[in-house]
Amino acid sequence: MCQPQCDITWGDLSPDFLYTHRCLRTASGRDHSHDFIELVLILDGEGLFCVDGKPLPVRRGDVVILNPGMRHHGIAGTEGEPLEEFYLSFTNVHFRTMEANRFLFPGNDVIVHPADKTFLRLSRLADSITSEASSCQPGQYSMLKTYLTQMLLILYRECAAPESTSGHFLFDADGKKYVAEQVMEYMEQHYSEKLSLDQVAQTMYLSPFYLSRLFKHETGDTPMNYLIRVRMRRAGELLRTQKHTSIQDVARCVGYEDAYHFSKAFKKHYGMPPSKYRGA
Repeated sequence: MCQPQCDITWGDLSPDFLYTHRCLRTASGRDHSHDFIELVLILDGEGLFCVDGKPLPVRRGDVVILNPGMRHHGIAGTEGEPLEEFYLSFTNVHFRTMEANRFLFPGNDVIVHPADKTFLRLSRLADSITSEASSCQPGQYSMLKTYLTQMLLILYRECAAPESTSGHFLFDADGKKYVAEQVMEYMEQHYSEKLSLDQVAQTMYLSPFYLSRLFKHETGDTPMNYLIRVRMRRAGELLRTQKHTSIQDVARCVGYEDAYHFSKAFKKHYGMPPSKYRGA
């Protein structure tokens, strides 16, 4: 018997449906948090969502992703135009490249902005869920779970993998620039760690091949060469400012376990070994 291929999750995608709620917000809510995931689809209007103390503007078509532990509350929209909100709560999901019971996309954005056609599909599913939740038909829970699963997959395809061809995700010009900037920011923050192309690609939800090609197209260099430049720049700063730190310790600070390989890379980059650079 063939084993099922769980291409985006660790195991079958079988979330536990908890509850749904639809409302017109005419007053600000109470700040609170959950131990489960809550999605809020903004069906109409404009307003604010306060998440972890930060007010975020929302409008028709937005999806607010509230992961466990996030403190949040809705803020009433403009007078005469209340926010129409659809809430969907669930747990027991584990997508690949995401923590268990977390629903995260590149950039860890709390609010995502699906395309118009995607919003239309989501709003239709919201109508179906609302209708099913108020019915007393046999198999109600299974039907709600099916609609929930569809909604998660639609959002995943839109936000984590906008388009896919042979496993490679494709982006427009602005999307490519954004991904390249996110890769550079990630390396600036994690250069001291042991990084591989596979690991960086995983954080961006992309294949290593496509990420490398995209990054080189946008920057003219490969991701790992950029990482080396970041490490060498930081190593130069440490050698100039921390005269009593050993070469071995400097190497560790910039992600090299082996001082020999660090010195070799440093000489290739600066044209001199670390010890001579320090004394220059």
